[in-house]
Amino acid sequence: MAAPPSSLLDREVYDERLAADVLGVAQPTLHYWLEGGNQRGKAHEPVLRAAPTGSKVVTWGEFVEARYLREYRRRLGASLSNIRAFIQHLRRELDVSYPLARARPWVGPGRHLFIVAQNEAGLPSDLWAAIEPVIEPHTGVAMLLPPAEAFLERVEFDDDQTGIVVRLRPDGQESPVVIDPDVRFGSPAVHGIPTDAIDEQVRAGDSIESIVQDFSLELDDVIAALRYESLRRQPVG
Repeated sequence: MAAPPSSLLDREVYDERLAADVLGVAQPTLHYWLEGGNQRGKAHEPVLRAAPTGSKVVTWGEFVEARYLREYRRRLGASLSNIRAFIQHLRRELDVSYPLARARPWVGPGRHLFIVAQNEAGLPSDLWAAIEPVIEPHTGVAMLLPPAEAFLERVEFDDDQTGIVVRLRPDGQESPVVIDPDVRFGSPAVHGIPTDAIDEQVRAGDSIESIVQDFSLELDDVIAALRYESLRRQPVG
């Protein structure tokens, strides 16, 4: 029997090291997002957890929200305090542990709550000056910041209105690369074949054509896996 949908977000999928590797962030950074810590003699609350747990195991819900946080940090340099306040606002309003891993704040009428939370959290107005905001065509109201749109384009919900994130497509919906907690223990994979295994074989000298035959993949699948791994190895700017 399948587990209740909400239990997927609570499922412990990664150790902290593996989660950081798949996310493409440093492990100490991910640990700080999860557990908080002290900086310059001042204690800081976690960003992703309601309170420190001491656990170095990462749930699927925490992993999904860490992916969102990574988008904001890399693309806009948004402060952790703003993002922390934003997530806390949504957590209170929705009364759930992982608000960003659910469909409600992202689509339909619930998106208004997302916009309100963005404003209430004090995401700086100068973030908007550096980019072209997304405009709702009928009202002219600025909607989601581009990192939020980029995140939304890479997640799949089990239900478009009320569901939870069940998988990620880190290279976009057109790519066959998938991160699914039920496939290869959450490792990025193409049709069930880990992308890092494909990459390792090519780096060891195997031809792309032989990998296509060995794993019964399409040429485009192998190329997508290699592209994903190449981008993942690039240093973060």
